[in-house]
Amino acid sequence: MTQRRQNMDWMLKDLAAGVPQTRHVVVLSSDGLSIAELSTAGPPEGDTDTTDRLAAACAGLQSLAGAIAAEFPHGDGRMRLVVIEIDGGFFYLMAAGQGAYLAVLADEGVDAGLMGQRMRDLVARIGEHLSSAPRSSEPAL
Repeated sequence: MTQRRQNMDWMLKDLAAGVPQTRHVVVLSSDGLSIAELSTAGPPEGDTDTTDRLAAACAGLQSLAGAIAAEFPHGDGRMRLVVIEIDGGFFYLMAAGQGAYLAVLADEGVDAGLMGQRMRDLVARIGEHLSSAPRSSEPAL
């Protein structure tokens, strides 16, 4: 199981405070486990469930994006950024280090360019802190 990182709160708060209309920020491993999360929409009942569902969906989405990326002959086959615009807001998923991703849900009024820029800046500054080591199938001794 991926260990949750409590010391990442300040990084997630910085992103949310810098981009108005940010609702939820999740750092997740490539296999869909939440590493850290921040909800700015208040603590609704079952918020952990929301984070877990979002992290699991992101794992599937990054896998799909990677399959599409592999179709570009001059690329490296890796997903960098996925943006989905839906009624009511935006969803962003960005590669954030080896085996880790940064996901953001934002309201419809968000400045989409600012969000992308702040996410890139955050990943560039602290990418090594967002990395998630691959899970081992070996039992712990």
